[in-house]
Amino acid sequence: MTAQVPHILVVGGGYVGMYTAYGLRRAARKGRIRVTVVDPRSVMTYQPFLPEAAAGSVEPRHVVVPLRKTLKGCRVVTGRVTGIDHAHKVAKVLPEEGPAYELAYDQIVVALGSIARTLPIPGLADEATGFKNVEEAIALRNKVLDRLDVASSQPDPVLRKSALTFVFVGGGYAGVEAFAELEDMARYATRYYDNINPEDMRWVLVEATGRILPEVGEELGKYTVDQLRKRNMEIRLETRLESCEKGHVILSDGDEFDADTIVWTAGVKANPALAATDFPLDEKGRVKTLANLRIEGVEDAWTAGDNAAVPDLTAPAGTYCAPNAQHAVRQARRLAANILRVVDGQPPQDYEHKYVGSVASLGLHKGVAQLYGVKVKGWLAWFLHRTYHVSRVPTFNRKMRVILDWTLALFFRREVTSLGSLQTPNEEFQRATQS
Repeated sequence: MTAQVPHILVVGGGYVGMYTAYGLRRAARKGRIRVTVVDPRSVMTYQPFLPEAAAGSVEPRHVVVPLRKTLKGCRVVTGRVTGIDHAHKVAKVLPEEGPAYELAYDQIVVALGSIARTLPIPGLADEATGFKNVEEAIALRNKVLDRLDVASSQPDPVLRKSALTFVFVGGGYAGVEAFAELEDMARYATRYYDNINPEDMRWVLVEATGRILPEVGEELGKYTVDQLRKRNMEIRLETRLESCEKGHVILSDGDEFDADTIVWTAGVKANPALAATDFPLDEKGRVKTLANLRIEGVEDAWTAGDNAAVPDLTAPAGTYCAPNAQHAVRQARRLAANILRVVDGQPPQDYEHKYVGSVASLGLHKGVAQLYGVKVKGWLAWFLHRTYHVSRVPTFNRKMRVILDWTLALFFRREVTSLGSLQTPNEEFQRATQS
């Protein structure tokens, strides 16, 4: 495609897509380039705050960033890219409604990200929920609080026990933080029930390997296990979920029990939509990437984040950057700068960032952190977790809204109201039409 003003197509509106477009927006407003962002969702979700949103510590609206409001000067298309023919510089777009169409471009940024990595476990698709977007986080919050209501009103001990059993599969950041934050919220909520005690609930974390939170190191991983077990939470290491048909959980260690709530957080994989492109992929389905974030062997094509195999220049040869927010945000900034350099006729620069460390929340005022090799536990780690992530939330508007949420929580008690009926808003009306 030949045009006076280069057209940059950004496929995906997550960390990489949103931050890349954010870095290009001023050049777009000045008319130097045109930028189009295509994503099925009109918002970017700041995933590290999903556990706090689920626990009621942060308003759900404050952990999402509206793309159109934030990316002024860029065009935002709500749709799904179903194929990319880079040889002809054309992407096929399927909008939310209506027929698919082709969108031409001069340069493309592949930021499709990742999806939940699932296994062919009987019952998983029907009984479990994921934890990658704000809808899933709030649905899970409502489910936990709703199960407390059900258990409180249920005289049948078998049904009551199932309602108060919560199973999380996966011991990485998403799983452990969601597991700990929601248990902390549910424990607090039991004070409003005259027939439910914290000891009545059963919280089970299932992890196939021998440790949890590998990013914070073995010592802090063991500390986290000890702290969670002190809260009467079960940590099943070297254990797999074998089946969960009709809510009946079967674990590889032979244990069987019923659970109304099953959450799957056992890792992610590169978006399978990459297979519908003509870009080179590695054995994990990721786009092969150069250190300057160009797609290997291809001109005018860039990528970064979860769907990219980006070489880590601070580590031994053959090592790739971890698929996390810390790298994704920094890669996106370098990517935007490189695109503008190429537009101006300058060579792109390599991405290089030494991993700072990791922080994790284990509930209100509890956490673990490892920063620059220094291990931190308890309240200080929890504070560092909040401080780090609020500094990374895009836009000043969102930072202030999150801080205000936390400030108000200092003066008012935690909100533990279930809005589960929002998921079935027409149920009462339909019942009325049938009476």
